[in-house]
Amino acid sequence: MTIYTTINSPVGDLTLSAVAGRLTGLLFEDNRYPPDREGWRRDDADSALRAACAQLEEYFAGRRKGFQLPMNSKGTEFQQKVWAALLEIPFGETRSYGEQARLIGDHKAVRAVGLANGRNPIPIIVPCHRVIGADGSMTGFGGGIERKKWLLAHEARFRSKTLFD
Repeated sequence: MTIYTTINSPVGDLTLSAVAGRLTGLLFEDNRYPPDREGWRRDDADSALRAACAQLEEYFAGRRKGFQLPMNSKGTEFQQKVWAALLEIPFGETRSYGEQARLIGDHKAVRAVGLANGRNPIPIIVPCHRVIGADGSMTGFGGGIERKKWLLAHEARFRSKTLFD
């Protein structure tokens, strides 16, 4: 059974979901690819969701650079590879879609990397917002370009500080 909770954040309300103690989703209030939420049950006391909320609050307060949470993202083998590569992008840094394609071993997969990023079920925590166009442009983010800009500016403000990893 999928359980969820909702928190307020500087980028709007976020809904976090989990199954069996593992985070499965982070949804913006206007998510591009909302899941079917039939049968979901709200549980604000669940320990996995509480840990995710606490770490997100630390991130938004500028006290956390990385997340240490058990996750279970459903996706194809290719998507899993792309999402794993996203976790390698350091806080406050960016990579182009081409760089991400090369990092997963397929320099021709630029468009596929972009599509996989767009389907990332746990944005912010799995930092797809750190992938930008080759020319530095703010392209493609399921949460919207304004949120992407905000997240990157937020990380730039705290990049040089010593924070939780």
